[in-house]
Amino acid sequence: MDPNPKSFPLLSYVMSRLPSLGPRHATLGGSDQISVQFDIEQPSTPSLRPPSDPSTSTFSGGGGQSEILGQMPHLTDPKVLASMTRAISDVAQTRSILRALGERPDHEAVDKAKAKLADIEASLCEQLEEIVLSPRPTDVDRLQWRAHQAEKEKNCRLLLEKEKQVYKSVIKLDEMHEAYEKLLKDAEHRLAKIYESAEAVAEGAEGGGLVNEEVNEEVVGILQEASGKGLELVDLSGRQLRYLPEAFGHFRGLLVLNISSNQLEVLPDSIAGLENLEELNVSSNLLEFLPDSIGLLQKLKILNVSGNKLNALPDSLCHCRSLVELDVSFNNLSYLPTNIGYELPNLQKLSIQLNKIRFLPSSICDMRSLYYLDAHFNELRGLPVAIGKLTNLEVLNLGNNFTDMKELPETFGDLINLRELDLSNNQIHMLPDSFGRLDNLIKLNLEQNPLVMPPLEIVSQGVEAVKAFMAKRWLDILLEEEKKSTLEVQVPSQTGWLTRSTSLLKTYVSNVSEYLGSPRPPSDPYLDQQL
Repeated sequence: MDPNPKSFPLLSYVMSRLPSLGPRHATLGGSDQISVQFDIEQPSTPSLRPPSDPSTSTFSGGGGQSEILGQMPHLTDPKVLASMTRAISDVAQTRSILRALGERPDHEAVDKAKAKLADIEASLCEQLEEIVLSPRPTDVDRLQWRAHQAEKEKNCRLLLEKEKQVYKSVIKLDEMHEAYEKLLKDAEHRLAKIYESAEAVAEGAEGGGLVNEEVNEEVVGILQEASGKGLELVDLSGRQLRYLPEAFGHFRGLLVLNISSNQLEVLPDSIAGLENLEELNVSSNLLEFLPDSIGLLQKLKILNVSGNKLNALPDSLCHCRSLVELDVSFNNLSYLPTNIGYELPNLQKLSIQLNKIRFLPSSICDMRSLYYLDAHFNELRGLPVAIGKLTNLEVLNLGNNFTDMKELPETFGDLINLRELDLSNNQIHMLPDSFGRLDNLIKLNLEQNPLVMPPLEIVSQGVEAVKAFMAKRWLDILLEEEKKSTLEVQVPSQTGWLTRSTSLLKTYVSNVSEYLGSPRPPSDPYLDQQL
């Protein structure tokens, strides 16, 4: 699972330098074992590397480390190494997870798992169709028959879902390993870009100033103008910029920075100096990662990083707690930070469309201020169970998740303020029974779904027909549950009525006997007990 030094020389070098990512120490064989600590700031001594250690063989013995340092001397710069370290944190985390989960399954096991899942899905569709189309017996009440069908559907799904879990885990593990391989390639590319930037900065410093080819005269003019007075807005969109000077971090009064539609590959760490920045637009660039220092922008309200090449968002982004709008669409994201919902309570608009996200973190359900969520064109396989907590949500787009999106949780009906919903181009067979509670829904797109409930003839009549149908279905379910509970209460009450009637009869017979003046027979305990 460690990156191959021959294929990923930069990544292997950086990981071997860090105690938290590489091995914490190496030992030399023999009776006297020498512990070798890896120092982040200084290169290791090649002669102390154990030749038998395969993870560091490229940088040991024959001077492999000296070779890469000879080709890339700026790797000894602590600042460059620190920047590279931050850029590969996702690699270390993923590697740690995969080590716990196990080796990648072979192709035969994966193919068998996929075939088995396809068989189970086909069987599920057949069983559901059989349940839905089965005729109701004439001697069975309509409500009882619906409840019986719903129970059969639920049991059928649960049974087959348990059977699918084993095969899903095999496929998921294979996908994670495949994604990890791509992650290694992306990380190597990121490190190469960081090194190129370091070289450019070094060359610019040696030349006595900014690199004229990369920073045009307009940028230099803005820098000179800003040095004399405080700027609140800078618009450098569409200037074909490749680098943003570190000096931009000195504009502490800047409120809006627009550097969209350029060719930026890296944002400088000095951006953290824009302590009053409220709006940052870096869309349509070539960014592959965001600096961790972006989390220091405590007043940032609007962030647009759409149309880049981001593979992950830094966890530090969650520290921007003033964020109201976040647009990370059109990137290569496969997940969102785990705590994003807990840390961004003021977020109102979240755009994550056109990525490769498979799951939304459960913390997203705590974004109580969220009213707009666009997640179309991803690989979502479902929604968090507590999604109904987003009671202020008005617009939700889950379209075009294709074969991955198959069902919605029952709590979906708790989205009481939802007005627009797009579920098109998915694999949803049934809307949740609680769907009829979406009273404020005025726009609904269910196209290209294999819907069984509600029937397609209802869907074709529009959103009001769907709402009415699902609302009636929900009411029928509630009535059925109430009917069952009523029956359960009546059974013990009938027993109580019989007991009271028996007691009344005994009293009546006794009173009649006394009225007629006939002597009372001696008491029979056994008879009294039977009565």
